[in-house]
Amino acid sequence: GAHSGFGGAGQVTPGSPSPAARLLPPPSAVGLGQGLPGSPFHGPPSGSLGLPAPPPAPGSPAWQRPKSPSRGGSGDSMSTTASSEDDALGDDMLSLCRLIDTDGSGSISQLELITAVRKHPDVAAFVLPGLGPGECVHGERTFDAVDELFEAISGGKQRVKYSHFVAHFRRMAADAAAAPPELRNIYRLIDADGSGTVSKLELHEAVQRHQVVAQLVLGNRHGAILDAEDLFDEVRSVFEDIASGKKRFEYADFESFFGRTRVVDAPVGRAQVDRSAARVFIIGPGFGKALNPRQGQIIEEAGFHVYWCWEGLPNPETPTFDVRPYLDQIRHEIGQFQPHIIACASKGGAYMAALWLNNLWRGPSLLINAHPCVGRIPEDVPVVLCHGSNDEVYPTPRLRLRELISTGSPNKCFLYYTANSGVLPTGQMSRYGDQHNMQSLLTHDCLPRLIDAALSPEGPELHMVRSWRERLAEERLAAEAWLGYSPATLRRHWASRGKDNSKLLEVHRGSEEFAQVFAAFKAQPKEPPAYMLSPPETWERVQVLRVERVENAALHEGCTTPYFQSLRRAIEDQGICFEPGVHTSWAFHGADAHAIDSIVNNPVAGFQPLASGTRGASLWGSGTYFARDAKYVADGGFCGPPAADGTRRMLMCLLMSGMPCVGDPQQKGVLPFRCKPHRYNSTVDSLASPEIYITQHAGAAHAAYLITFA
Repeated sequence: GAHSGFGGAGQVTPGSPSPAARLLPPPSAVGLGQGLPGSPFHGPPSGSLGLPAPPPAPGSPAWQRPKSPSRGGSGDSMSTTASSEDDALGDDMLSLCRLIDTDGSGSISQLELITAVRKHPDVAAFVLPGLGPGECVHGERTFDAVDELFEAISGGKQRVKYSHFVAHFRRMAADAAAAPPELRNIYRLIDADGSGTVSKLELHEAVQRHQVVAQLVLGNRHGAILDAEDLFDEVRSVFEDIASGKKRFEYADFESFFGRTRVVDAPVGRAQVDRSAARVFIIGPGFGKALNPRQGQIIEEAGFHVYWCWEGLPNPETPTFDVRPYLDQIRHEIGQFQPHIIACASKGGAYMAALWLNNLWRGPSLLINAHPCVGRIPEDVPVVLCHGSNDEVYPTPRLRLRELISTGSPNKCFLYYTANSGVLPTGQMSRYGDQHNMQSLLTHDCLPRLIDAALSPEGPELHMVRSWRERLAEERLAAEAWLGYSPATLRRHWASRGKDNSKLLEVHRGSEEFAQVFAAFKAQPKEPPAYMLSPPETWERVQVLRVERVENAALHEGCTTPYFQSLRRAIEDQGICFEPGVHTSWAFHGADAHAIDSIVNNPVAGFQPLASGTRGASLWGSGTYFARDAKYVADGGFCGPPAADGTRRMLMCLLMSGMPCVGDPQQKGVLPFRCKPHRYNSTVDSLASPEIYITQHAGAAHAAYLITFA
């Protein structure tokens, strides 16, 4: 095949390090590894369960961290203040980006990239590592390769930021390093001429020649009797999924499609830090050491090193109180304890605001209750703000809280908000928002997890979303990992092309697939759920009679997969690494027989959120509702009336949940902005341990299995 390399690992012989792999440090373990050069904190070596170093003591030489110069908006002028994104690139990568960015705009255009490849051998070697030593950089093949590369990075935009450009190559380098040896060997069999790219014909011939290739590519269809035309159609369908519209695919495309789905499923990172190494500085006034002692005790019991700063600090809300005389005392105690994070609650927020205002603290911060004097959040400071909708001391509208959190730096701030649900027919609510003393912080390890989140290098909101998985039983997590977390993964289990009239194929009762679906269906969470409609013992007696796999190719290719791909791009455009299993999740949906038939067989949109009108649709706003636990769907009567034989059915679905926010009974249109122009992707009933998910897009939920039970 022709050589048209772009993007790191795909252009070199699989197994050999690319220039990107040599130049770029691999991404560290999620939430645990070493910080990027130039970031405020540098953690322990990759793979250790550690924390970033605490910020320098106030008044020390390192307290005011100088920022390196960076280019301004245009021309060659230099600004004395570098963006945090540029700081995170490292000197080598920043120099490379500036070499390409000839107009100094801080972003890269397609013309600038192709010009730099032709003009600078170092840029060509980095961007197109598969380019042969004697190959002409001015040829059409090079132009096509750069064109495809730029499209892959930009997602259709005219220019790309430095951070997005570098992130692409870091991701490619990490993928190459993590690829299993057996996958590289299979790729070599397919790429028989060693060109580095594979055409549709090459893939088809390799499937015919090599059983191991056929088994990988055809999945459950391997071993079936296929005529020549059916075989070609199968291979063509897989090729199109891998190549995503290109005429040839590269190793990076191949590894992205198969490496995390069939050969080796990348484990989802755990949301953990070493709490025994974390020092938590608590501002005493307002934290309730006497009136609400459990709040402080739960932090101490979680294993953190805790220091209480309260002796000599008066109530800051007395009339005409001046906080400034007490800042020296707080600064002195901060210098002695060297905390990783400062936490405050209620009236203590006045002291936190003063520390920020006087530049005495720029490290991770946790605020329980939004104090009225906190008007904005300092730049580049990781902040977790907790507030309840029923706060009787500082009643603050949710819109105002969102405005406050938006004053902080992107991906550095997280609003932990608890809200009332809508009203049930009984006149009650299924959930109640917190009052000033936030009771939700005292369950589900919530307050310690929020401290973890504020300390996490990946950002507090992403860390908290990741930690939701820890509420699930281990057998549930194992079952989900086996089944997979992406539409492409699910299709590897299919036994048909998904184009037959019947979209339901029974899963053999003795198969591993049946066992994993059964395990996920029957699993109960680690902690008692919020919606306990029957004793746990009753669920143990429920029997799974049949599992059917939904195989609807038109829906998969035309609705679910495009949404998954657009969601991935949107998440990554916000500076977040998209991770199946964190930004996708498994859940259950009940419906009557007519609705299930429509969901399974509709070729355009199985779930139709705009048409949803269930009895629960007003509880957390409009959309299609899903439950984390199958037991709740069954107990709540959401499966419609039982069949004549007493059986009921529900769907097990993969949700493309993205970055969720807590729902709102009044929400009818689009969701709030998360990072303009990007909005939140779904809603949940709780940010501590969600049990209800609501999606607002037809492609955001994929019905994977239909389970019949009694």
